[in-house]
Amino acid sequence: MDNFVSIDVETANHLPTSICAIGAVKVINGQIIDRYYHLVKPEPNWYIKKFSEEIHGIYPEDTCCQPCFDTIWEQLISFIGDLPLVAHNKAFDERCIRAACQCYGIDFPENEIYCTLNKARRDIPRKICQSYSLPSVCKYLGIEFNNHHHALADAEACAQIAIKIL
Repeated sequence: MDNFVSIDVETANHLPTSICAIGAVKVINGQIIDRYYHLVKPEPNWYIKKFSEEIHGIYPEDTCCQPCFDTIWEQLISFIGDLPLVAHNKAFDERCIRAACQCYGIDFPENEIYCTLNKARRDIPRKICQSYSLPSVCKYLGIEFNNHHHALADAEACAQIAIKIL
């Protein structure tokens, strides 16, 4: 796949509407050409300590003065345009974005959504790749990856995976 936007969200708690960060990477002709990242005031605006401390390191004080999802999504839709979307674990990211769109009365975009996790599960033998997590697939494909669970870092890793396997 040569033209797409990879996307990743982080959530503040177990509710899919609680997006607290969103990252996106635009790929045109197989090359990363642009990046988008923003913290988001989550809905609902409460955090589970495990999520913020152990997973992504985003705290209530980081997002309390940030725009809500509807403002960020308006910017992001302009960034995405009519390009297809790609996510590593599409089921999670799509569920969260759909829930947040519904929460704010926003139409979910018609863009096709592809999943690098599902493609990796189909194409990479389990005995070769320890797991199909983003870090494991990156390691298997020789993609340098740091800062797991930072929405922009995850979106960029997903973009690099998609360039290689989609």
